[in-house]
This record gives sequence, structure tokens and C-alpha cells, in this order.
Amino acid sequence: MNTLMTRRKVIASMGLLSLGLLAGCDDSKTLSYKYGKDLSSQILGRTFKLKDAQGHERFLSSFRGKMPMVFFGFTQCPAVCPTALARAVKIKKLLGADGDIFQPVFITLDPERDTPEVLDAYVKAFDPSFVALYGSLEETAKTAKEFGVFYEKIPSGDTYTLSHSATSFVFDTSGRLRLGLSPSLSAKQCAEDLATVMEVC
Repeated sequence: MNTLMTRRKVIASMGLLSLGLLAGCDDSKTLSYKYGKDLSSQILGRTFKLKDAQGHERFLSSFRGKMPMVFFGFTQCPAVCPTALARAVKIKKLLGADGDIFQPVFITLDPERDTPEVLDAYVKAFDPSFVALYGSLEETAKTAKEFGVFYEKIPSGDTYTLSHSATSFVFDTSGRLRLGLSPSLSAKQCAEDLATVMEVC
């Protein structure tokens, strides 16, 4: 077991964790994070409807029972997006056995170039359990707006790149938004705050 789960092991030893799992998430509890931003009072990302690489429609409720970490990007992103995915791999490892409920969800901001096949290969090169979602240009814009994510096309020669915000949004296992993680945080810092979310779910 790793040291990041110390608080959670204490709760488990007191018998409170199993009680919490039976009762569901404690939505009334205010959590204190060491590194990330508390987003529990925000209403973001509750109604998105996108498709996965297999063409199945996915909603926030599709990830009930998991702890989804949603972040936006595009497969031709030079640094921020692959760094975020690599960090997610490290976070999952640091969470140990609890990494099984940690579910990274990558939403493309570039559906014109990011086909389902390209997206699926991209995220699964980091971890087979990662999920990539896409929509039409209109659905993409609507979803980004719902999360408060900024993005814009930047011309680059005869093609383009994208400038976009890079917060990762963490929901608990009942689908409540809990936490915002900036791209500047390390995997260890993120894992510590995720362990805090797990204390109530």
C-alpha cells in the first residue's frame, strides 16, 4: 500500500468506509483539498451527451460507480494533452487498488480531425481503461461551454492548432462534481486530493 492512502486506511479501520459505500456518497460533507480547487458548489458537466469510440452514447451517468476525471484536448496537442494523460497513468498507479474506480475521460475539442479510431488509439496507448469521447462541432462547443472550458482555433501554416484551458474535472462515484485539478499539479498531489474524494464515497 502507498502512503497516499493513509487517511483512507484510517477511515477503513474505523469501519466508516464500508458504511459510506453502503449508504452512497455523503453529499453534505464539505471536503478540504490540499492542492486542487473545490468545485462542489458548481453545476458543470451534468447534461453532456457524446459518443465513445464504439459509437455508444455516453452521459455523466454512464460513469456512475466510477470516479471520472474529465479533461479536454485533442490528439495533435503537442504537450498539454499527452502530459495530462501520462499524469493520469501515474495517478492510477499511486491510488493502488482504488485505481480501479478512477476513470479518466478524454473529450476531444477537435472532432474534425479526431476520428473515433484516432481517439481510441490515442488514449489507449496510455492505458486501455481510458475513455475518449467526441461529438459534432455543435455538441463539442455545447459540452465545452457546459464545463466552462475555453478553446479556439489558431491558424498554423496550412493547418491549425488549438488553444484551450486544461483543468481536469473530478466527479465522485455518485456523479457529483467535487474537484478541479490544474495542469501544474503533480500526479502525487492529484492522488492525494482524489483520496480525499474517496473518503466520502
